[in-house]
Amino acid sequence: MTRAVDVETSPGGPSGEVMIGLDVGTTATKVVAFGIGTGRRHTAIREYPLLAPQPGWQVQDPEAIRVAVVEALAEAVAAVDGASVAGIAVSTAMHAVIGLDADLSPLTSLITWADARSIDEARGLRASDLAAEIYRTSGTPIHPMTPLTKIMWFSRREPVLTARVRWWAGLKDYVLAVLTGTVVTELSSASGTAMLDLGSRDWNPRAIELAGIRADQLPPVLPTTATLALSRDIAEAVGLPAGLPVVVGAADGPLGNIGTGAMAPGVVGLSLGTSGAVRMVVDKPRLDPAGRLFCYALTDTQWIVGGAISTGGVAVRWGGDVFGGGLGDGSPPDAELLALAEAVPPGSDGLLMLPYLLAERAPLWDPDLAGAYLGIRIGHTRGHFVRAAVEGVALQLSTIVEALDRIEPVRSVRATGGVFRSVLWRRVLAGALGRPVTVTGGAEGSALGVAALGLLALDRVDDLASGVEVLGPPPEARPVEVPEVASPSEVALYRSLRASVPGLLAAYDDVARLFA
Repeated sequence: MTRAVDVETSPGGPSGEVMIGLDVGTTATKVVAFGIGTGRRHTAIREYPLLAPQPGWQVQDPEAIRVAVVEALAEAVAAVDGASVAGIAVSTAMHAVIGLDADLSPLTSLITWADARSIDEARGLRASDLAAEIYRTSGTPIHPMTPLTKIMWFSRREPVLTARVRWWAGLKDYVLAVLTGTVVTELSSASGTAMLDLGSRDWNPRAIELAGIRADQLPPVLPTTATLALSRDIAEAVGLPAGLPVVVGAADGPLGNIGTGAMAPGVVGLSLGTSGAVRMVVDKPRLDPAGRLFCYALTDTQWIVGGAISTGGVAVRWGGDVFGGGLGDGSPPDAELLALAEAVPPGSDGLLMLPYLLAERAPLWDPDLAGAYLGIRIGHTRGHFVRAAVEGVALQLSTIVEALDRIEPVRSVRATGGVFRSVLWRRVLAGALGRPVTVTGGAEGSALGVAALGLLALDRVDDLASGVEVLGPPPEARPVEVPEVASPSEVALYRSLRASVPGLLAAYDDVARLFA
């Protein structure tokens, strides 16, 4: 069941003309109607649960997503009554898979990025030369998150169901099918499947063979600026004209760089919520020789290089469950725990956390690696454990920035995420990265990015930066951004801690295998 969350972010709603950014995520759909050139917007949100029917499975109900998309879109349209809608542009989360029949009805749940059922398939590929071959072709490291391994799982474990599948689609493809009745994908989402050939920008025959499917079971790959037509049924349901342009858009990760303003060479966009990611825009596909970074498309001429970690702010939420007893009023005591952690010196008096609470992604791409606390002494308090969790996450992010620095020198970082309301998170991240960190609002995130991309697709602006400019608040209403800069001593300390982690992992791996 979806839950409605209505957010009015500008009094009175937009007037004149609007561009709608539709952002479909793992637990919620957000529709933002941006006033073109007015700085006004209305946001409508519909939430839905992330389901775990079996250990390691993380799925969504496709019908709940469909209802959320239609309801949130209808609310946003109603809120801007009288305004002319230029179009709808679509962003979705990456790496999901759903099987559809010939009538576009779901045969499976939506298997999300967090679903780890295909861990054996990923292990098999990584144990051979196939994982490196797929990475060189696709730019996507092999991991249970990848659609390639998920489809392999279905081909091997559910052959009867697999035989009924007409289309293997992603979340973006499913949403576009709901809105337009057409089965297609786009370059950005396709580039995160491990099944795309970056050179040809079409499906890789070798990956299709490994998946155990036919090439015609995958949707055609369109540019991210391509447009479709809103179907009559959906148009009537949401109060828009049939045939309205629907810009296929891009994936939420690459679009996040637009929303945070991290588009210039050497400027990194960092997002940190439950999980975390670090991304940099480059002008052509760039691969990391060590295979630590992904390479995804944003447009035909702009690509995103970076990495995502599975354990981000959830480390503190987990710490609240484990160490938070006796604090606050029974609600998750994140703020109280972070206050305790602020009293602990940098380095947590020798306590180090390896923050692998979930199947880890970049830069190690090792889902079998488990987390650990190292260096525990009797004097360590729960404040130490929480600060060590924050530092562990920041150090993990810093390894991705370090890898990006070898692709393009990193000058600064633009960060977004609710965790950065905490001074501790901002301070530790700046120290771990050793670079200025500017925390941006990013309230609309991928919705703003895809709306800007939509304006570009409709020839309303000349570039993405101009799209953000005309959709964002007026210059006088924009907050003053002050970079967080760490002291040289903190930067040196965190650099030494980061250098110690590879050796600790090598020693810890033998212990971890005892419990695998």
